[in-house]
Amino acid sequence: MALTSDIGIDLGTSTVLIYMAGKGIVLNEPSVAAVDTLTGKLICAGREAFDMIGKTPDKITAAYPLVEGVISQFRMTEQMMTYFIKKVCNNKVFMPRVIVCVPSIITGVEKRAAIDAVYESGARKVVPIEEPVAAAIGAGIDITGAKGRMVVDIGGGTTDIAVLSLNGISVSTSIKQAGNRFDSEIVKYLKNKHNVYIGEKTAERIKIEIGTVIPKSSDKTAVAKGRNIITGLPVAITLTADEISEALLDTAIEISNAVQEVLEKTPPELVADIFEEGIVLTGGGAQIRGIDRLISARTHTKATVAEHPQECVSVGTGRALDFMDKLAGEENLKYRYADN
Repeated sequence: MALTSDIGIDLGTSTVLIYMAGKGIVLNEPSVAAVDTLTGKLICAGREAFDMIGKTPDKITAAYPLVEGVISQFRMTEQMMTYFIKKVCNNKVFMPRVIVCVPSIITGVEKRAAIDAVYESGARKVVPIEEPVAAAIGAGIDITGAKGRMVVDIGGGTTDIAVLSLNGISVSTSIKQAGNRFDSEIVKYLKNKHNVYIGEKTAERIKIEIGTVIPKSSDKTAVAKGRNIITGLPVAITLTADEISEALLDTAIEISNAVQEVLEKTPPELVADIFEEGIVLTGGGAQIRGIDRLISARTHTKATVAEHPQECVSVGTGRALDFMDKLAGEENLKYRYADN
């Protein structure tokens, strides 16, 4: 049974969400840390650090310490998580038990780095849970029975695709095509088509405002402000949803191809279940307009976006807190965590 101090962490490439037992989601902030370049000491994290990206002097570095779902800067990640845990615990001096999400396909070293970063940030016990499992639980999918269910979790750094049944993963894969790739494709499109350079933050805003993967599906527009590559001067241009669909379509097709590949490796009986139950999309990337229709068309299987898709993983970790001891099974005993 979860304790009131227990927390579940969706440690994402782009966003960190924290779920606290009895309270629900208590933190939803960019996974960005700003540190002193000389000392390495944390200055701030989350939204405040996010606002600094691209604007810092030489003595400050503001960056995402996770890349494509795994930790690339351990010390920065540890400091960021310490900052967040103290924030949600109101700076009280106690060590919570934590469930932390990890991609379904990572190395043991990458998994151990995620666990250790949270452990060093002040947790007394850390148990990992695979993102597709947490996403399914958070989306309200029953994975305890023998019926197969498919979840496609499109996060910031990775897209995790899994077929689940009997409380476990039957077939899965994790690819690097995800939300951040959509952003970089928008940056590339404007550079190649309009000779305009914009930042990733601007690209993300455009994606949220008019992002779609279905051509001619919307007449929405968005203004992008950046620098003209030829003149070097500031410029603002108006983009259409149709243009953005051109930029995003290839990445969306790569995601749908990965879904097809998982289906091809799935046992026939489970495929029959998925055909009947459909595919559930979670994660922030699932909010790209039309991506469910694209996956449905290419897999001949109905795909639907979960309610509040960006919160599914964190909600799933929160619900899994009641089963923390069961999750900390033999597979996880090789990873370091403190006893109760």
